[in-house]
Amino acid sequence: MKKGAVKKAAVKRAPAATKAAVKKAPAAKKVTVAPKKATARVKGAAPAKAVVHPSGGESRTALVRRARRINRELAEVYPYAHPELDFDNPFQLVVATVLSAQTTDLRVNQTTPALFAKYPTPEDLAAANPEEVEEILRPCGFFRAKTKSVIGLSKALVEDFGGEVPGRLEDLVKLPGVGRKTAFVVLGNAFGRPGITVDTHFQRLVRRWQWTAETDPDKIEAAIGALFPKSDWTDLSHHVIWHGRRICHARKPACGACPIAPLCPAYGEGETDPEKAKKLLKYEKGGFPGQRLRPPQAYLDAGGKPAPPLGAG
Repeated sequence: MKKGAVKKAAVKRAPAATKAAVKKAPAAKKVTVAPKKATARVKGAAPAKAVVHPSGGESRTALVRRARRINRELAEVYPYAHPELDFDNPFQLVVATVLSAQTTDLRVNQTTPALFAKYPTPEDLAAANPEEVEEILRPCGFFRAKTKSVIGLSKALVEDFGGEVPGRLEDLVKLPGVGRKTAFVVLGNAFGRPGITVDTHFQRLVRRWQWTAETDPDKIEAAIGALFPKSDWTDLSHHVIWHGRRICHARKPACGACPIAPLCPAYGEGETDPEKAKKLLKYEKGGFPGQRLRPPQAYLDAGGKPAPPLGAG
């Protein structure tokens, strides 16, 4: 065959080769989508929008912007977010926070009225009969250890701080049963001093949102604190914890009813159907009573319901 004929034949075969390559091309991978914004919240689906899936290459600037946007969105959903323990003063708050370990705030709120009625001051609780305190705290679980802690911290307050709860982190963590988490709850909500409360809900959500991969609470606190202005820390804690309790649950997150679904890398881990997701909502989002017997007026004005006292219903 002549040289020119070879070239001509090659040209004629080219379209067929191209066509075959097109046929073998893999199908496009399906992209998970979430409601555009949960004003679709619970009522119905909004136009679909691709979910944010940060890669390991997400820049620091992009992470900060996404984290702060999530916090702004949650602030709109929970403008009345507050500590969910009933308290009238720093002493009641530090005791209630110690009691809340490994139980719900609701159970603590149902239990502390009897405790504070009988022992209203650190001096009273420091001098209490442990067996009598144990009987009151029995519904909270681990009541013997908790009795030892609250009596011990009351004695420390009397002996070392003149019966007053100190307003410094380094002093609070010296009290029996008080760690950094408890100290920041007290500082942020009794003294107005910013702090990040790294409880189980906070840890779960910040990892789901890929704000940090840390698992140690102190390292999580440092990593998240670096993403936000210090003035935001206390409210941020409330927003994240409230969202974890009401919508972004550990086992069955209500993804289809989530207001920040378009910003969540973990969208789709839970129920995405809006109607089915609505049935997973807890507390006021699901029409149920909240955790406080005496919630702030702003919460009640927003439609929140106070919790029932111990033994009711």
